Amino acid sequence: MLIWGYRTRIFVLAMTTFLCGRCGNPASHAVRKSVTKFTLFFIPLFPIHVKYTAQCTFCGIENRIPKEDAVRLQAQEEQAQQQAQQPYPQHPSQPQHPSQGFQQPQGFQPPHPSQPQGFQQPGQYPQQGEFPQQGR
Repeated sequence: MLIWGYRTRIFVLAMTTFLCGRCGNPASHAVRKSVTKFTLFFIPLFPIHVKYTAQCTFCGIENRIPKEDAVRLQAQEEQAQQQAQQPYPQHPSQPQHPSQGFQQPQGFQPPHPSQPQGFQQPGQYPQQGEFPQQGR
């Protein structure tokens, strides 16, 4: 007895944003590759059919696209991710680390975490009859 069949696997190649042809919204599209393979005894052996699609995340329409477009969109997505991971170049005169070059004023003590920000510390209230001066 021979058990044969096929199995389809879907791979998301990229998530990219462009104008949808159906709904007209600039929405994200999932660029997908679906591969159908021949199976023998539940073991996938060789691909029978490969298809590339782009599915709109706003309206859900799925459009078939050529392989070249899918590969190009995948390369653009990878390039955008690499650029996002690179740190911004700094001017040579600027410190390389954010804590370098920054000095706390002498006598400065950060407020205690339990003390709400923007409120005066106890004992620093104006005396009776004393009013804070306002800019004139």
